[in-house]
Amino acid sequence: MLQDEMSFWDHLEDLRWTLFRSILALFVFTIAGFAVMPYLFDKVIMAPCSSDFITFQWMCRVSRFMPFIPDFCDQAYHVNIVNIKLATQFFTHMTTSFWLAVLLTFPYLMFEIWKFISPALYENEKKSVRVVFLFGTVMFFIGCAVGYLMVFPMTLRFLATYSLSDAITEQVSLESYMDNFLMLIFIMGIVFEMPLVSWLLSKIGLINRSLFHKYRRHAIVFLLVAAAFITPSGDPFTLSIVFFPLYGLFELSAFFVKKAPVEEKEEEEND
Repeated sequence: MLQDEMSFWDHLEDLRWTLFRSILALFVFTIAGFAVMPYLFDKVIMAPCSSDFITFQWMCRVSRFMPFIPDFCDQAYHVNIVNIKLATQFFTHMTTSFWLAVLLTFPYLMFEIWKFISPALYENEKKSVRVVFLFGTVMFFIGCAVGYLMVFPMTLRFLATYSLSDAITEQVSLESYMDNFLMLIFIMGIVFEMPLVSWLLSKIGLINRSLFHKYRRHAIVFLLVAAAFITPSGDPFTLSIVFFPLYGLFELSAFFVKKAPVEEKEEEEND
């Protein structure tokens, strides 16, 4: 049963306080992030620039048992980051602190959204939506972790070691590095929301499971192209590292989507 109806101005006041608390949380975490950012920049953000990054060390150990894997044991690997514009380091410090705050406060922001919309829901709807918000938050963090540990370092290593001519000295600007770092990590976080988006579209009747069955081959081709674009290396192993998680998301999305009425009817007849 719905809670007592609120007036338009009550909803507006509730929305105002929701926005206030959300912005305050972002502000506080941005200030905290600004304070610790020099340490995080050296130990976390710049970590993929060196050969001792955890993913490269793990891949090096795996390559000893699988000779077809590219060589990740090169201890000389290092990406030089240079600053070209005078104010770039200061603005990078500020913007990175903000995006770190967005990442850390994401569960709280989801909670604020949930608290704002929950009065308009029935009890049975609240239970399902609560699970959806929790699932979406977990999947977002998993996607960001995959972006940081796999997608970004693989992309960086390929592009930073790619050589068009020996006359060119490879140096990566701080601005370019941070643009790609933030973009790939947050894109992967958003991509991992695909099962949640599919579930919501299924709930409102826009898609059903037959759509996934019908276009599975098309999806495989598209995901292969997307994986090749995200990690533009020539070896199939690096390509598969990105492709298989994306394909797993596709199948997980199909699992959460409702069956078409025809499919449900056929199952009932078979039973």
